[in-house]
Formats: sequence, C-alpha cells, structure tokens
Amino acid sequence: MKVAVISDIHGNKQAFEATLDAVAASDAAELWCLGDLVGYGADPDVCVELAREHTAVCLAGNHDLAVTGEIPLREFSRGASLAAQWTREVIAPENLAFLQTLSPQAQEGIVGLYHASPRDPVWEYVLSTLLAELCLDEQRHRLCLVGHSHVALSFTRREGELATGEPRRDGTRLDLAAGEWLINPGSVGQPRDGDPRASWLLLDLDGLTASFLRTDYDVAGAAAAIRAARLPDSLAERLEYGQ
Repeated sequence: MKVAVISDIHGNKQAFEATLDAVAASDAAELWCLGDLVGYGADPDVCVELAREHTAVCLAGNHDLAVTGEIPLREFSRGASLAAQWTREVIAPENLAFLQTLSPQAQEGIVGLYHASPRDPVWEYVLSTLLAELCLDEQRHRLCLVGHSHVALSFTRREGELATGEPRRDGTRLDLAAGEWLINPGSVGQPRDGDPRASWLLLDLDGLTASFLRTDYDVAGAAAAIRAARLPDSLAERLEYGQ
C-alpha cells in the first residue's frame, strides 16, 4: 500500500487544496497527517474540514493544542500566539471538537507517527544528526515519521554505525529496506527549507521506499488571506521565501 504523508498545514487552504489534488493524482491509497492543521494561516476551518474528509490518520500538532487550550499561548512566539488566539476566536465549534480528539502520536502497522519526535511528540525539532541519534535510540519502530520542523529531511542508522541525514529535495527517493529511519515530509502550508512549494511524501509500505514531492500553489492568494484577516504581516511575507 502507498500512503501520502503530509504535515504542518497551518491554515493554508491554497497549499492544502493543491496538495490534495496532487495526492489524488498519485497512487496513494491513504493520506496521513502529522499535525498542525491550524496556526499562522487564515483558513483554519477549511483546513480542518479537508482533514476530516480526506485523512485516514491525523495527529495533533503544538499549534492545534494551543487552539484547544492544552498548551498555553505564552509558550509561543508573538506572531504564533496572536495567530492561535485569532484561531480560537473564529474556528467553528465542530472543528474545534475535532482538534480536541487528536493526539500528537500514533502507530500504523510498522510505522511510528509523531508530530515532533519519538522523545517529545509535541515540541522537539529534529534537525541534527545528534538529535536524530537520540530519537533513534528512543523509537520503538524501525520507521518513524515526524513533522514540526517544516523541513523535508531524513535520518538513517545502520547497525554499528552512526546516524546520517540531510534535507531532501523534490524527487528524492529513498530505499527503506535496511536500517532505522526517521523521516520528515516537510510542510504543506509553511515550508522552511527555502522552497516555497508545498512539501509532502509518498511512502510505499510494500516496496519500502519513500519519495519526496513538491507541489506549486497560489502563494500570493494565501498571503493575501493572511493580510485580510489582519494577522501579522510577517506570516504572509515568509510564504514567498519558503522560510
């Protein structure tokens, strides 16, 4: 079975809709989301509704937990806090109720799923081989998927060797048949690797491969929606630069 893996939508309707179109055109049988449906972006209700309709598995991210009140807003930067407070005020009750049902971690067969990391499912940013080593020591599954950092990357470790890893670009295909793996599909709604296109992963659970993919979307439209909602301008500006 092939699975499309996404993460960090962040209220970006334009990016999410374009990614869903790309997933529908692929041979993925299911869609898994690693969390952060809301926060930063101007369309939380649309994004939650699309996740409710299309995902087979959906985790909670730290911004989702901020909107539900499980994490205090003081834990966030000023821009993120303002966006979370705004989202609390505008989100529909049924979509808030959906967010309240989500957990930041799950297991699907041979795969461990975490919003942030196996060591800290909510907050840890796994961006170095040092942190990857610690997570690989902690994880109970040979293959784990994480989000949160908004950077498409992978780390792997074979028996008797140290972990290696690097950011992954569009079209990169990994052979997962050997070793332990920690893989981040990148962000749909707010990439931070210098590529503004929506980032996602196609995971082949039978063939044990993973392919990193990027999808163009209406960046200007997403930025305009943020400005129209009177959210911090920096949240709109960064979309163009993939930062």
